[in-house]
Amino acid sequence: MSTVAIITDSASDLPPELAAELGIRVVPLLVRFGTQEFRSGVDLSTADFWTRMLAPDAPFPTTAAPAPGAFAEVFSDAFAAGAESVVCVTLGSRLSGTFASAEIGARHHPDREIHVVDSMSASMGVGHLAMLGVELAAAGRTGATIAATLRERVADVDLYVALDTLEYLRKGGRLSPARAAIGTMLSVKPIITIVAGGVETADRVRTRARARERAIELLTSRPVERIGILHAPTDDIEAFRDLVVERLPGGVDPAYVSVHMLGPSIGPHVGPGAVGAVVLLKR
Repeated sequence: MSTVAIITDSASDLPPELAAELGIRVVPLLVRFGTQEFRSGVDLSTADFWTRMLAPDAPFPTTAAPAPGAFAEVFSDAFAAGAESVVCVTLGSRLSGTFASAEIGARHHPDREIHVVDSMSASMGVGHLAMLGVELAAAGRTGATIAATLRERVADVDLYVALDTLEYLRKGGRLSPARAAIGTMLSVKPIITIVAGGVETADRVRTRARARERAIELLTSRPVERIGILHAPTDDIEAFRDLVVERLPGGVDPAYVSVHMLGPSIGPHVGPGAVGAVVLLKR
């Protein structure tokens, strides 16, 4: 067993069964629908999140970072299980207070070795780094070496998601009603990305088919080490995955191709029909 524990948060969109298989502990973000509050992945599965979000007249969900105590407790569990050090990879610090919360949680253990890594990303941008951390730990790397390597690899993470609707950007306050109405009338489909830790628009195109094609172009412009296909509820994600994988320059090991439903960290802003991926570029 590795003496380095890898920890992340639920914004990584790692399915609970995959996290358990890899030995990754996951600290849940909080998700609120009106006055109801849930722990993502604990009280509220990703499937349940989408059922609630797409229900008629449902309140728009919000998320909150885990409390520092939640991180401190999971760190304690890792040390109690025999870990000598911890590497915790979190949702990007410009997107949430989760990174800061993890750092405060680490201070609850001043005599322990804990490294908190800012992914500067979301969803499988966090997940890819956490899974890479597991591989490095299994190879015998120290916690300090793993953390340093993951911080270097942050620059190799690319995320692109093509939106099928502007409605949820409007609901979340990230787009004015007037711009949303004009965009909808013109069938504008934005493609979002993360640049320097913040959400940006990579491109705007007309029609769903063109948006997906443009997302594929962006995702397959360079050789990749691993890829996580991302989607909100949609009926053709396998076809999208196959197109992306087929066009990756140099191909990719099938063991490093995965498909993930977007959870509460990004889901409220993209809405149903959104598709994309996170890639870890080859070095």
